[in-house]
Amino acid sequence: MSKHTRYPGSNSLSTVIPPRNPMASTDQLKALIKSHLERDDEQFFSVAMQVAAHEAKIGHGKMAEELREMIDAAKLQGIRAPRENLVPIARPRGDVGNLLTIVQPKERLADLVLGKEKVFALQRILREQRKFADIRAHGLSPRRKLLLVGPPGTGKTFTAGALAGELGVPLFLVKLDALITKFMGETAAKLRQIFDAITANRGVYFFDEFDAIGSHRDRENDVGEIRRVLNSFLQMIEQDRSNSLILAATNHPEILDYALFRRFDDVIEYELPSVKQRVELIQSRMGRFAPRVRQSPSLAKAASGLSHAEICRAVDESIKEAILQQESAVSLDSLLRMLAERRLIASRLSNHSSKKRHAKSLRRKTSSPRSRRNRGS
Repeated sequence: MSKHTRYPGSNSLSTVIPPRNPMASTDQLKALIKSHLERDDEQFFSVAMQVAAHEAKIGHGKMAEELREMIDAAKLQGIRAPRENLVPIARPRGDVGNLLTIVQPKERLADLVLGKEKVFALQRILREQRKFADIRAHGLSPRRKLLLVGPPGTGKTFTAGALAGELGVPLFLVKLDALITKFMGETAAKLRQIFDAITANRGVYFFDEFDAIGSHRDRENDVGEIRRVLNSFLQMIEQDRSNSLILAATNHPEILDYALFRRFDDVIEYELPSVKQRVELIQSRMGRFAPRVRQSPSLAKAASGLSHAEICRAVDESIKEAILQQESAVSLDSLLRMLAERRLIASRLSNHSSKKRHAKSLRRKTSSPRSRRNRGS
């Protein structure tokens, strides 16, 4: 509220306007910088919204609206800070370099469209990783070993990249084809090299299609070497005390050995996206190519049964078509057509996979010791 004062030598009253509050307090600026350095997007957005609310309160409506729009856009697209100068990629030396593919991912957690429980679980892992020194100072261990299970294309590999991207560390993809060999003892020796690298070079280490080495040890068609490899893996992951994250992913959790589950700190289950998640994923993926008209309910229906990866491919194809047509936005007809194509491809792949599993099951039955004994008698 303004006050009136009389200046010396003057009979007039002048209005003194009290100084306005600064755009953001010192504490808010420090909190913004701290959350940015710790790569804590949740806290960063929270403080930024406080600044926007303060601007609105003191009458800066336009500034507040611009801030909110920027925050909403950042949440939708994810903040993509340059990675080159954050954490240099430490490349393992020697033969282990042939067992790992090393990348510096750009994915962020905001790019994932998941249910609240999964988002909470992943955010909890990030919080513990960012404060792992404080946790270990009290004799505890942060979550580091994760088992990701679910159908193909539902976000397991993307999660590995997003965790590495959020933490600013490299993503190491384990090459199972180079790891598993037919020579006795060689696979276990290579596995030891990988765990030595896990200790020496902090990062996110991702074992995809983990059922190749993690299947039940009592299966009839089990190979002795794979059984020894699984035993070695169980011992190594149990003894691991590194600062790296170890992620294993499988599409077939039912065939994993039971002893594996208690070696992991968390088991996160993935599934096909819900109706709401389909809409969010399509909107997020289209970005600035999203049509200005409200999304049609037919989009969610057209994406029914598709995985996250398949929906993203359909959206990408419709964006490419818009670019070729020199359009600034994706057309609804184009997107529906691309989603229909992906559903057709997914159906064909599913049928092929079913036939392949049936044939494999028949081979197991005919090659099992019991079957051979029956034929011999």
